[in-house]
Amino acid sequence: MGHVDARLLVSLSGATPRTLHRCADLAAELERRRVPLSILHVARTEDGPVTAWVRTRAAAGDSVLLHGYDHRITPTHRTVHLGRRAEFADLPAHEARLRLIAAKAALDTTGVTVEGFAPPRWLASPGTLQALREHGFTLCADAGSVRDLVTGDVLRARVQEFTSQSQRTETVRCFALVLASARAARRGGLVRLGIDAADLTRPGLRQALLDAVDVAIENRAFGRTYGSLRSAAAA
Repeated sequence: MGHVDARLLVSLSGATPRTLHRCADLAAELERRRVPLSILHVARTEDGPVTAWVRTRAAAGDSVLLHGYDHRITPTHRTVHLGRRAEFADLPAHEARLRLIAAKAALDTTGVTVEGFAPPRWLASPGTLQALREHGFTLCADAGSVRDLVTGDVLRARVQEFTSQSQRTETVRCFALVLASARAARRGGLVRLGIDAADLTRPGLRQALLDAVDVAIENRAFGRTYGSLRSAAAA
């Protein structure tokens, strides 16, 4: 059996005015490698420099995925806080609907168009998936897969990022990311790399991400966006 070329997906979350210049630098580094960026965008973000940058990147061919509405709000049906970054991890469908309605209204206000949904911490409840379908979302990227919400097809691939190995030393975390990227690229299918904008302030983490991108490319992985997966399936 011949080698199946892999598709490389690089996602960025957590962009803020303070980290925006580092986000732009990462996007430029990826452009030089012909790898587009998938930006995870929180709809509640004000229409300021970050949102303007997101619109510019989308116009240039990057993908934008809705990354929740307000990570600070605790789901009302729970007495125990789920955690700041797990907004949609355990929501019933009716509560997920309310947040998606608010998120879509915020997106309309700021003029940001999204191509799918990526929940905070990559965790989406069954109720969230139901609500996404009802609101016309066609794609959901979670921790272990990318789901086509129209056809029901599921592409299995775990997202590789630094936060999933937070108990290890930085050197080991960096090595693990590069190694995982190389292995996934050799297997074919999807290579999913994710980074938070806060990690870009650490030179070692930033360089490890770029090394992971480079090793994936060396193993015949081609840069794509999450939005392009759905576009290819619909073609």
